[in-house]
Amino acid sequence: MRSDHLVVPTHAGSRGFYPERLRRVRYTDPTTHTTLSFLTNSFVLPAVTIAQLYTARWQIELFFKWIKQHLRIKAFYGTSANAVKTQIWTAIAVYVLVAIVKKRLGLDVSLHKLLQVLSLTLFEKMPISTAVFDIGSQFENMGTGNQLQLFNL
Repeated sequence: MRSDHLVVPTHAGSRGFYPERLRRVRYTDPTTHTTLSFLTNSFVLPAVTIAQLYTARWQIELFFKWIKQHLRIKAFYGTSANAVKTQIWTAIAVYVLVAIVKKRLGLDVSLHKLLQVLSLTLFEKMPISTAVFDIGSQFENMGTGNQLQLFNL
């Protein structure tokens, strides 16, 4: 912990957004030796707790980035916290089950491609390994004939 101060925004624009006092906590990360500054309106929590909360926030951000990149959630079907949690847990369960199937069958294909193949052949009656190698090879052999070129290289 480097410092813990009460501050007031001095810039007119900043003061217009938040005219109250704020707490500025400066913290040096022991692993990277970088100094981080946090602004908060919490005056009751210890400074170390505030630093831990904000650094844990980055782990949460990385988790949601992973969800956006790996899980196929196009839209949430409910707006309550329970509906969103249920949909996220269902998508995580599907992802884990597909990872288990991939490992048990010894498939040499990425999880992303396996999920694509399964979504295309969901109601087809064929073994997964056949679907992966038949349809997966079609994805790889597709030309870029109808693909527009960004640069003429």
